[in-house]
Formats: sequence, structure tokens, C-alpha cells
Amino acid sequence: MTEVKYWIGFNIVSGIGPARFKLLVDHFDDLGRAWHASEAELRSAGLDRRSIESLLAARQQLSLDEELARVRKEGAQIITWKDEEYPPRLRHIHNSPPVLYVKGQIVPQDEWALAVVGTRTSTTYGRQMVDEVAGDLARSGITVVSGLARGIDSLAHRAALRAGGRTLAVLGCGIDIIYPQEHTNLAKNVVERGALITEYPLGTKPEGGNFPPRNRIISGLSLGTLVIEAAKRSGALITADYALEQGREVFALPGNAASRKSEGTNLLIQEGAAKLVMSVEDILEELNLTLVVQHQEVQMAVPENEQESKILQCVSTEPIHVDEIGQNTDLPIAEVTSTLAMLELKGMVRQVGGMNYVVARERGIEYVVD
Repeated sequence: MTEVKYWIGFNIVSGIGPARFKLLVDHFDDLGRAWHASEAELRSAGLDRRSIESLLAARQQLSLDEELARVRKEGAQIITWKDEEYPPRLRHIHNSPPVLYVKGQIVPQDEWALAVVGTRTSTTYGRQMVDEVAGDLARSGITVVSGLARGIDSLAHRAALRAGGRTLAVLGCGIDIIYPQEHTNLAKNVVERGALITEYPLGTKPEGGNFPPRNRIISGLSLGTLVIEAAKRSGALITADYALEQGREVFALPGNAASRKSEGTNLLIQEGAAKLVMSVEDILEELNLTLVVQHQEVQMAVPENEQESKILQCVSTEPIHVDEIGQNTDLPIAEVTSTLAMLELKGMVRQVGGMNYVVARERGIEYVVD
């Protein structure tokens, strides 16, 4: 993708976040044109003075070819909003990251993912439970998503790997920096059986302000978020808040009422923000994932032609309108509606009113193909 270096460039420019990325993409379509645009053109696209000044300065300082070469030398790939490989579940959150730096592979199986987060200073109880629950999730075919941090996060990754499952680690720094440093070997194992993911450019240090925004990616990649041990003020609760905003399920493992490390999780349950979890079966049943292996087999088998494949990639458990399907697939509406009708006859999708469609269930198996 020849345009990818421009996505990298804009991602480096200070003040160009998801909202301004969208302005540029909508106005110019081609980010190469946007990168070389005049000040007047940039103003007409909706950029403010400070953003324009930052962009003009970056043009003078950056060699985009060198930046792209650095990414490739690091062994990372770039996935952007325009790429089919962009995780569908993440694409639909508010302020989805325009650019992802990825080491390893994000695969279709990772659509069945659960975030597991918690305190950096876990208790014996927390360590025991995360090992049990994250391991059981992995053995059930669920990808475990977390943040590579000390404590519950790293334990969740390790449990998934020991169980032979997949795991994704979302970083609050550049893909070329492992934080904390003692998790370097863990990060290598994650790359072999999943992926390291970040929205931050190469060289970005793990500063405190980076971690709350990265938590929206952890929850955004996942069907739900499980909190295991979290104090009242905890990054894990920020992830839970993001999950709730994104319309995803939140689960919490109850803890000792006298332990500060369980105040946050117990409060989530008490306020009704999270569902109480006693075992992994509670999560699997709530998310209808008890047959996830069959789900994955169906995902690989059902499309019979390119049109069906494209449309099934758009349809999930969340209703999507036929017009949006047409926009996402670049198929004529007549072709979209006729293909949807055929998929509905096959029991793969169903209409839920107002020309909105979701995946359907047939013989106890839910077709989750987004």
C-alpha cells in the first residue's frame, strides 16, 4: 500500500487524532494529497491553525520513506482504517485508532476475544483466579486481550499461552519499546501466538498519559471485559468504563470485602455495572460462546462466493443497516439486498427490522463472522 507512509506521517504529527484523521480522509480521500496540500486546502478540510503548523513543521523534519523503513526493520506491519485486516470490532468504537502498529498476527479467530485486566499488585487469590479463568478462556477458543502490564495483565497473557491459546497485548508506547522491560520474553511469546498492538508511533515512551487512551483499544478489540482485582482508582476500571461506553459486556470477579484491591471490582458488581463471575462458564454463557469452536468452523465454511464473504464480514451481533453494508462492501444495493435475502434463507443472517441485519443462529450455532 503506497499510501501507508502518509498514514504513518499523519500519525506522528502532533494534534492529528482520530477526529482530524477523519476530516482529512473525508476531504482528500487520498492522504498523499492531504500531506502535500496547501495551507488553504488544509483549512478548507477543517484543520485548525495549530494542527496546520504542526503538519508543516513535520513535513520539513520527517522522511516518510525512512519512517516506513524503520517500521519494517522493526518487524511490524501497519494496519489502517482502509485495510480489510483492521479488526472489525475495533473499527466500530468511538475514536477508533486510524493506525495500528502490529507485531505478530491478528487473525479472524481473534474476533472471539475477551479483555482480562486488573491490578498491578495482585494477591495470591487474584493470581490463582486469573490463571484459572484466563486459561479456561484460552482452552475454550477465546483470545485473551490485555495490556502487558505487571500483575493481572501479564498473568492473563501467560495463562493463555500456557493453555495453548491466543493472546493480544495492547501497548501504551511504541511497538519498538517493551514496557515493563522484564516482560521482554513474554512479549516475544505473545508475538508468536498472537500480537503486540499499539497506536503510538515508533519511539513513543511509556508515559502515564498514554495508558488511559490505550485502554479503549483493549476493550474495543473484545466482546467484553473481565476485571480481576482492582482498587477504586484503577486503570482496569477505566477499561471497564470504555467497555460500557462501547456497548460491550463487563464482568467482575468478586473479592474480599476487606481488601482494597477488590474495592473496585466489588463496586462494579454492587452498582450493576458488571456481571458477577464465579467461573469461566458464566462468561461463556452470557456471551453465547459455549460453542465458540463450532462458531469458528462455521466462519471458515459459510461464504460461498465473494459477495457473501464481503457481506458476512460486515454483519455481527450488532444491527447494521443495509445501506451501511453497501458502503462498507462497495457493492450495489440491489446486489447487497439479493445476497442478504439468500443468506437469510440459508439461516446465516436475519433481519431485525428497518432493513437492519444481524448474524443468525441455526441448530444452536451462532454465525459470528464480523
